[in-house]
Amino acid sequence: MASNVKVYTFEEVAKHNNKKTCWIIVSGKVYDVTPFLEDHPGGDEVLISSTDRDATDGFEFVDHSDSAKEMMKKYYIGDFDKPAVPVKQNRNPPPQQNQSPGFTIKILQFLVPLLILGLAFGLQ
Repeated sequence: MASNVKVYTFEEVAKHNNKKTCWIIVSGKVYDVTPFLEDHPGGDEVLISSTDRDATDGFEFVDHSDSAKEMMKKYYIGDFDKPAVPVKQNRNPPPQQNQSPGFTIKILQFLVPLLILGLAFGLQ
């Protein structure tokens, strides 16, 4: 029995990442949710921001209703080629290890005059 299901790579799906054409991956399936963007209860940005990754975890976290899961069937366009998923890059910059000594000097240049001024008022 031959399958006529289209299989998409991550690169193919990732090209559809805006309001004019928005595809997402959920549970190994690819959905063209473009027609649903305006009607999505969480807003279109939730769907658009899910185009650069497998959205399964986010979809399951929200705990969509059975009717929402049933509705997805009409947006299904094919399966996802799971081995093609790139490793997600961390978008957050690495935390700073230590602040530079220049920062400490600037703080001291600000605090020392305040302390001297406070002592002067306190002695009077």
